[in-house]
Amino acid sequence: MAEAITEAGAEVHCFDILPEPEDDFIATQELANKAHIGKLFYHHVDVRDPKLLNDVVEKIASRNNRLDGLVAAAGVQQVTEAIDYTADDVTKMMDINYTGVFMTAQAAARQMMALNSPGSIVLVASMSGMVANKGLNSPVYNSSKAAVIQLGRNLAMEWGKKGIRVNSLCPGHVITPMVEKNFEEVPELRKIWERESMLGRLSRPEEFTGAAIFMLSEASSYMTGSTLVIDGGHTAW
Repeated sequence: MAEAITEAGAEVHCFDILPEPEDDFIATQELANKAHIGKLFYHHVDVRDPKLLNDVVEKIASRNNRLDGLVAAAGVQQVTEAIDYTADDVTKMMDINYTGVFMTAQAAARQMMALNSPGSIVLVASMSGMVANKGLNSPVYNSSKAAVIQLGRNLAMEWGKKGIRVNSLCPGHVITPMVEKNFEEVPELRKIWERESMLGRLSRPEEFTGAAIFMLSEASSYMTGSTLVIDGGHTAW
């Protein structure tokens, strides 16, 4: 998504908990800075640290006295039987998947309001916030994504008159390192998920870049409080 947004012309700042970015980020950054209209930057940020989060967002916004958009995608998974979850497990996941996303959106909105810079916020939820994931026991992850969808509606209601749009993007099953780890933990999972897709396959990360650019841009200027589901028909059965 970051690569595509730089190609569309934006200056993109990525946050992650890793002290230094992975090699694929460096390659994308070099490509963006050489061949794209926009540019790509990396910041070591833990979304569970609201002070750091707000400080970094404020510095970014002050570069050009504007902040146009946010894609909040922080999320972790834990495959555990519901009966075996501990309270600490639940708190840790919700701190990242829900509270971290909430605080990131809040930090961005705070700068948009301070600078009178209307913008668009995209919360990356999941179709897992609408259905139980057949074949995978992940009750807290699914619950956290349902919470993100509801958060998007409420933030849209509160911030709409400030010129800030908030929408949720709900991908279906995407082949990412996190999902590949799930396949190792549950060997039959991939076949189950492919069978549940009306297209008979799982998605790739790049298949959501157009949606992100649409939701961030003026192309979606009358869209707020909405949930965009792109799931290969999984939830339409």
